[in-house]
Amino acid sequence: MSSLTPKPPLKALDILLHEKQTNYPEPFAAMVRGREKRRLGEAFGLTNFGVNLTRLKPGAVSSVRHSHSRQDEFVYIVEGFPTLVTDAGPTRLEPGMCAGFKAGTGDAHQLRNDTAGDVLYLEVGDRTADDRVTYPDDDLAVSGAVGSFIFARKDGTPYK
Repeated sequence: MSSLTPKPPLKALDILLHEKQTNYPEPFAAMVRGREKRRLGEAFGLTNFGVNLTRLKPGAVSSVRHSHSRQDEFVYIVEGFPTLVTDAGPTRLEPGMCAGFKAGTGDAHQLRNDTAGDVLYLEVGDRTADDRVTYPDDDLAVSGAVGSFIFARKDGTPYK
């Protein structure tokens, strides 16, 4: 029997917004303004994978378009009509649709809200160590562990 007390169920929208909404440097931080994350997994002390309830205001994006070398990702659309952008091009999504991004495929992805209404979606990702993130469309490179990312240009010059 575990000595840890289980956390009671919560309403997802009652979980406070994460205080730091992005680690991206400018100009990339501006791209995700209008993105609001509630870190559901952290509210329950989960450590093997992350679960976020994310809202995209009109004009916002989920992230800089990227792919992971070792971490899988999954999204499930709760409300709204985002555009999923992958290497195959844009695809309009609707509530009830989901998409998964297997690690190591190199298929970069991003959600965009090109509509006048909000988009609400669940995102799930694992926390496999030694992951490398690639940004094919932008002069952005990342190193370091989750929570302590270091962002630089692809030539190694740091962003200020």
